[in-house]
Amino acid sequence: MVDVGALRALRSVAELGTLSRAADELGFTASAVSQQIKRLERQVGVPVLAPAGRGVVLTPAGQAVVDSASEVFQALERCAEAARSASEGAPSGVLRVVAFSTAVRGLLAPVLPRLKARCPDLRLHVVELDPDQALHGVESGTADLAIVHDADGLPTPVPPSLAQRHLHTDAGDLVVHREHPLARAAQPLDCPDLAGHAWVTSPPGSVCHQWFRRLVADVPEDPDVRHLVDDFATQLSLVASGDVIALIPRLARPPLGEELVSLTLRRRPEREVTAAWRRSADASPAIRAVLAELGSPTPSDG
Repeated sequence: MVDVGALRALRSVAELGTLSRAADELGFTASAVSQQIKRLERQVGVPVLAPAGRGVVLTPAGQAVVDSASEVFQALERCAEAARSASEGAPSGVLRVVAFSTAVRGLLAPVLPRLKARCPDLRLHVVELDPDQALHGVESGTADLAIVHDADGLPTPVPPSLAQRHLHTDAGDLVVHREHPLARAAQPLDCPDLAGHAWVTSPPGSVCHQWFRRLVADVPEDPDVRHLVDDFATQLSLVASGDVIALIPRLARPPLGEELVSLTLRRRPEREVTAAWRRSADASPAIRAVLAELGSPTPSDG
């Protein structure tokens, strides 16, 4: 019989291209992964990997094994989830959740107290990952539930093996010092209102920087970007100095205190936030419990 651990190791090597990368993903040493692959080759009776430069490639037999692997893992997971749901159905154990940073802060953290009270035997293990990495983690089996956002209005491609549910629409607001001239302007603000002001923004390549560039696209002069800062709390500390303004997602926004105010924009940027999990885990009481809590309103809404 084929060893499931060795099958998982082969699939990881096939996806990542090297034994060392697969070992990092699986939490093993490269030597341990190599031994698992050799054990699998003894079980199927043919080589499944061949050297290719500094990496490895699948043999035709190895590709055939990997092509069948997803059905094996889905069947095993359905079997386990059926057993759990056939018992009392009380969520228990560890649920591995991967999510982008502001979802951890704005969606997950607020529901953890309710979840703990409702499901005392369930523990969440949360890891911060960008959407592409998060979906790969769920698909490969190293995570159970992903929270992801779209990419500048384009939905993140979700593999067919994963189910998904819309959780939240996040929006961006302008944050300024209470004494800033814009704090006294009529809302919602239009594009011309943004001209002539200094900014702190997220670095290029981030979704929030794309939001910023689209927001100021029709401003006649180039925007005066004084600072490029990835951390939103640091952005807000610079806004508190009174010299700059910032575009901040609501999920990323802590209480502003007395010095800062948020202002609505007529063309406010938005992003859709979804949850994704393996279809074979649909019956998981733990996933259902977390999704139920995430479906409740949070303080970040509105």
